[in-house]
Amino acid sequence: MADLLFGDPRRGHPVALFGRGAAAFERLTYADTRGAGMIHIAALLGALGVAGIFSERAVGRAGQPALMAAATFVTLGGTSLARTGEQMAAHLGQGDVEAARRLLPSLCGRDPSVLDADGLARAALESVAENTSDAQVAPLLWGAVGGVPAILVYRGANTLDAMIGHKSPRYARFGWAAARFDDAANVVAARVAAVLVIVCAPVAGGSPLGAWRAWRRDAARHPSPNAGVVESAFAGALGVRLGGPTQYAHELEIRPTLGDGPAPTINDLKRAVRLSRAVQVAAAVVAMGLSAACRSGRRASPRS
Repeated sequence: MADLLFGDPRRGHPVALFGRGAAAFERLTYADTRGAGMIHIAALLGALGVAGIFSERAVGRAGQPALMAAATFVTLGGTSLARTGEQMAAHLGQGDVEAARRLLPSLCGRDPSVLDADGLARAALESVAENTSDAQVAPLLWGAVGGVPAILVYRGANTLDAMIGHKSPRYARFGWAAARFDDAANVVAARVAAVLVIVCAPVAGGSPLGAWRAWRRDAARHPSPNAGVVESAFAGALGVRLGGPTQYAHELEIRPTLGDGPAPTINDLKRAVRLSRAVQVAAAVVAMGLSAACRSGRRASPRS
């Protein structure tokens, strides 16, 4: 509810503070090897896990609900994602391509200077789809099953993947472990998100059957084992075609196409935001049910 009402804090966001700390730590740990990258993420994520465990013990059972609420609030990014998607659609609707290009880095790491209005709409829609899982579904699920330590470690892993988990010359080896860990952490969440896209597709005037077909047919074509699942489900639900040439700062990727329809328009981006918001609400309901089931299971288990 706090994320829905307030979105991300504009200043002093704990995730941004973690990112700055990770960048400073990288100056000590960096080497152009996979081993150095493993040490880097193990130290940072281990610190987050330990901090979460000690925080839960410090506040005691009575304080844990408030602690969990605070940790969930600072790790979710769904509301800010939706607001940014809406701002992108507004800029494109007004024909202000330059403003849309300035906004795009808030959504993804693509090179906005080479994108026209259609390319910006596609990039924004794909980012809204992928980050619906990464910024909302996954942290809710990890928090439900693992409490504060799990949700902090997940957000840290996702942040490190965004910072170093790409194929630039500097990070191709050093960032390998961050990318692989983030992939593993999102395997279940991405598929839960795709199921929720199918369920929520009618909210955006979309097709549940189309989402299912595109997911089953196209997801494996994508280079990411998780992004392809959610993006193909969004493409099928909205009846659009995603993928194709994708320019990043360090390289041009030729992505496979996802979905059967035409290239997305500004209106499709607006529909994607509506679908994302619906999936976010549904994920919260799923997480609450999962959390209740986990608590019930712990109460029913015999004490050692």
